[in-house]
Amino acid sequence: MLGLRVASAAVGLPIVLGLTIAGGRWFTAAVAVILFLATLEFQASRTGWRHPLALGAAGWAAVLAVAAHAGGDWLLWAGTGLVVLPLLWVTLTAPAREGLEQWLWAVGGVLYVGWLGSHIVLLRQGPEGRDWVLLALLATFATDTSSYFVGRALGRHPMASRISPGKTLEGSLGGLLFGATAVILLNYFLGLRKEAALIVPVALLLPLAAALGDLAESMLKRGMGIKDASQLVPGHGGLMDRLDSVLFTTVMLYYYVLWVVA
Repeated sequence: MLGLRVASAAVGLPIVLGLTIAGGRWFTAAVAVILFLATLEFQASRTGWRHPLALGAAGWAAVLAVAAHAGGDWLLWAGTGLVVLPLLWVTLTAPAREGLEQWLWAVGGVLYVGWLGSHIVLLRQGPEGRDWVLLALLATFATDTSSYFVGRALGRHPMASRISPGKTLEGSLGGLLFGATAVILLNYFLGLRKEAALIVPVALLLPLAAALGDLAESMLKRGMGIKDASQLVPGHGGLMDRLDSVLFTTVMLYYYVLWVVA
């Protein structure tokens, strides 16, 4: 399993980094496809992969990524459509006692994956967007990977057994430490070179956001009664399993850059 995880990362990481560096429409298109598939994973746990509501929700998650790229009022209109269109669908097709649950499930999945995921595009389009997205992705991967390996080597004390029995306090602390170190190093090597007053809070907040994002997705999967969102990423589970931390870190970093750095 470990070899498969490493092989998947070795293939996928250069592609992700290359698309991030390229930016523009290629980057947005890639994010849209990823959000489509990840949202479909979320919906499929309840309705199956081919259900019209699942496909519609996944499609709308992709629309949010494109709307984020377009800017202006497009994202606002896409958010309005997210509320209205699934509601109209269940009103016209669902049994009365199931309509509310179906609507909440569809909207919740798109908000979680699509709305949060659209911030990746927003961050890439902002000032120094390429470097901030690279920092977010690489520091998140450093946090997750170090948490995994430190937990395997030194983990003794469960941290959140109610949600994820495999997570340990030692692994989480290792992830926070290595994640913070990665932020500091990436700030220098990516050329951002932000002063300590700006980058130290990121070094503290980003690994914490990554850990919370991982826990949040674990909680959702327990509610769905599944271990992995799918098997789309060999050795890692599904795309939703790979996005869980990134969804939280890019949102945190986008608003930090918007409100504090800019």
